[in-house]
Amino acid sequence: MSRPRPLPKIIRKRSKLHGFGVFAREPINKNRRIIDYAGELIPTKESEKREEQYLAEGCIWTFRLNRRWSRDALVGGNIARFINHSCKGNCWVEISGRTIWIRASRLIQPGEELSYDYCTDGVQSIPCRCRPGCAHRL
Repeated sequence: MSRPRPLPKIIRKRSKLHGFGVFAREPINKNRRIIDYAGELIPTKESEKREEQYLAEGCIWTFRLNRRWSRDALVGGNIARFINHSCKGNCWVEISGRTIWIRASRLIQPGEELSYDYCTDGVQSIPCRCRPGCAHRL
């Protein structure tokens, strides 16, 4: 039986996009799983209450799995919660059951910041910072 391939090395540090970000410490090939988005599994109704509080602070910590369930990365999360939004990110999201995987959408070089499109559909109160002049709101 083959051993699971170890996840690529990543690190959290200050970001030019927003606050902290997550950066590759080694090359990451296209479509490779990088990290799972961990956090407390909560009903989406509870998530909506928490989201109001988080949005007031200018953050998005909850990730909706489906209409019924969400993950709250502020409770029991890992460094995946620091991966910033970008309208044209270098990562994409795979939902497999109740697991959320962040995957590379192209070859990512060491030192490059990881990002993906959050695809939010909420109140859109947070301005996007993925590039100067971006008019998108989260």
